[in-house]
Amino acid sequence: MTTPTPAPMRRVAASVLIGTTIEWYDFILYGSAAAPCSVRCTSPARPGGLDPARVQHVRGRFLARPLGGIVLGHFGDRIGRKQMLVLSLSMMGVATFLMGLLPTYETIGVAAPILLVLLRLVQGFGVGGEWGGAVLTAVEHASPARRGFFGSLPQVGVPAGLFLATTAFFLVSQLPEDAFLSWGWRVPFLVSIVLVGVGLYVRFTIGDTPVFEEVKRNRRAARMPLAEAVHRYPRQVLLATGSMISTGAYFYGVNTYALAYAKSAKVQTGNAMLVAVLVSAVVAVVAMPYFGAIAQRRGRRTLIIAGLAAMTVWIFPTFMAIDSGNPVLLMLAYVVGATVFSVSYGPQATFITELFDATVRFSASTVSFQLGVLLGGAITPIVATALVASFGTSMAVAVYIAVLSVLSLVCVAAVSQRDLSRGSADMDEPRRVDVGGAPA
Repeated sequence: MTTPTPAPMRRVAASVLIGTTIEWYDFILYGSAAAPCSVRCTSPARPGGLDPARVQHVRGRFLARPLGGIVLGHFGDRIGRKQMLVLSLSMMGVATFLMGLLPTYETIGVAAPILLVLLRLVQGFGVGGEWGGAVLTAVEHASPARRGFFGSLPQVGVPAGLFLATTAFFLVSQLPEDAFLSWGWRVPFLVSIVLVGVGLYVRFTIGDTPVFEEVKRNRRAARMPLAEAVHRYPRQVLLATGSMISTGAYFYGVNTYALAYAKSAKVQTGNAMLVAVLVSAVVAVVAMPYFGAIAQRRGRRTLIIAGLAAMTVWIFPTFMAIDSGNPVLLMLAYVVGATVFSVSYGPQATFITELFDATVRFSASTVSFQLGVLLGGAITPIVATALVASFGTSMAVAVYIAVLSVLSLVCVAAVSQRDLSRGSADMDEPRRVDVGGAPA
């Protein structure tokens, strides 16, 4: 096999890493940091309690992700990976920028929250198709020997985006309160358009993947990719979806719910939680490519099982550390937790894409991923809140996440080597690659 030269593969790496980081910066910016301010600035004031608009925004963004995965996945299998990568980043970038320009409720009334919900739906739709396009661009360009490393790069976009979004919001929150509420909160949204421009430029410099070019040349593109995937790979779709449930639950349980819990229970300061999240994000950025590469030699299935088993155990010390009120224990728990999470999450993208062949790979892998995150991540903060209210302890949340981790572990263990070799055969075939355009 003639492998890509280092320079073209550097462009591929930059395309998926920069673009995915920007996508998640845009998505997380509202959801985990600026949402309270945005809701307050675009809704009439309410005297306490959870704002219904906030609940609807959260539901909307998660429900839009599988829909975006279905639609963009369909066209990604029909017309190309690159086009959907450009489209998803453009949708996210425009929606985020417009959020920064959104008039307040006092200016345009009920139209403001309606527009905000619509923009959040556009964001969710875009990020729903981003993951599959980025992962396929990476793994279908890479040689089999480096597929694990390159397949882990889109995964890095999640902690990298989390770090950038949280840092950006923290910086503007240091402004005087009047300035922050009037214009400061808009700044992170508006500056994202510059980052999007950089991401689009990089993505325009590479061609579509050689694997998909082969599909087009042989006129093998599926008419209804998702329907064909469900018909041909029903077991793999189910197992891939199940493998992602614990990932969503662990991430949103530790990085979203735990922040609200620590504040309401008054067990940790907001700064201690913020620093722990930021440091753990940096650890994950470094660890994910490392474990993606290690999994190439040791086996992706083996490493993911080990990571899920460790997550099942480590979630208990994590919530114990939160409840302890000790910031040193908190930091230790989050750093180890980020490493444990990376053991499974780093190789997971490549593992899922190898279950399906090129004609349905975008649709099948994207929908499996997004449904798994929806079933695990979307409901975890809601379930966790109810569990703590019922049992009076955060250990109930840890048990819930541990059970989901065991469920995902069982799903990964049920995947056979035949499943993996059947799906990845077209990526293992010898081919000559020209990353700047079509295969030579």
